[in-house]
Amino acid sequence: MLNIALFGPPGAGKGTQSKMLVEKYNLTYISTGDMLRQEIAEGSKLGMQAKSVIEMGGLVSDEIIVQLIEKRIVDNTNTNGILFDGFPRTTVQAYILDGLMLRLKSSLTCMLSLEVPREELVSRMMERAKTSGRSDDTKEVIQFRLKEYDDKTKPVADFYKAKGKYQAIKGTGNVTDIFNSLNEVIKQTLRKTWINVVLYGPPGSGKGTQALKLAEKYNLVYISTGKMLRYEVAARTEIGKTISPYMEKGEIVPDEIAITLIERKIQDHPDAQGFIFKGFPKTIVQAYILDGLLLKLNQSVSIAIGMEISTLECFKRLSNRGKTDNKRPYDASMELIINRLDEFISRTKRVGDYYEKQRKFVSVNGHGSEDEIFERLTDTMDKALMQSR
Repeated sequence: MLNIALFGPPGAGKGTQSKMLVEKYNLTYISTGDMLRQEIAEGSKLGMQAKSVIEMGGLVSDEIIVQLIEKRIVDNTNTNGILFDGFPRTTVQAYILDGLMLRLKSSLTCMLSLEVPREELVSRMMERAKTSGRSDDTKEVIQFRLKEYDDKTKPVADFYKAKGKYQAIKGTGNVTDIFNSLNEVIKQTLRKTWINVVLYGPPGSGKGTQALKLAEKYNLVYISTGKMLRYEVAARTEIGKTISPYMEKGEIVPDEIAITLIERKIQDHPDAQGFIFKGFPKTIVQAYILDGLLLKLNQSVSIAIGMEISTLECFKRLSNRGKTDNKRPYDASMELIINRLDEFISRTKRVGDYYEKQRKFVSVNGHGSEDEIFERLTDTMDKALMQSR
């Protein structure tokens, strides 16, 4: 998910920019000020509790704010993330936001701060007071709100600077130019976010070919358990000797061996921006294992893509490959090919259900030319990764 906190003093233009960002990225908009004003207009219990505080420019209690935010998030699930306008305003609220994001199994992507000189802030709000009809747009209240911001809200910037999530944006000038600056920072932030992809499909679906192309396009480290296992066998290592009987039959090798090889591969790429896993996980147990491996790096699977293809087409592709120099030992006979396809149906297909329950699974038509399939995969990646990020 793309979760943004738009930060800045009263009058910085957060409302205007928020609307543009919400539309561009399909985000749930959370403005504590707007929600509180709505509660007041409806005469709700929460609204009445907050009314006197807002009219004096003060900060409403965190208990009220949290209730409003949770309700808005629960009511808006079909989005790519959340944009917070006016929250968090204190370091306590920053910790509260961390807790809320944790419950959503997500985190704040970045805090973007609109920087505007004090004189212009006062000028903007006094001008707004002429048309807004808001009781809190008086000179005395404006000065009080700015002082509240200086005293209580500015320390929030230090909280997110320490996390490496704070970005200052020039908040003066043309509205479009400011939006473009915000958008560019968001794009840069997303590019820094790890992407961990599971490419899933039956033997013969073309996972290897497509995974390598996706790794190159998205600058990911390609991890193929099959490739690593074949190397061990060819090099006649101790691992290779152990797994050779499994490989010859096209069966799944013991999990502890796969774990060793994957951990080694990850350790060899400390500067990676993410990984694409081909051939792992092949079972529900291995899916749990992969979650554990990534959790050690404070990461998780971003998306699992299933290549949907008929058993007959897989059989044809594997049979044809068995006649080329790229053949595998398990392409040698019809019996072995059938054994591998049966193994996928009986054990590996459930992996798709595992990621489906986590809302991370997307299926792609695996029929057609290599380029056609790759185009479908990249379209799916771009859409799904925006949501996962």
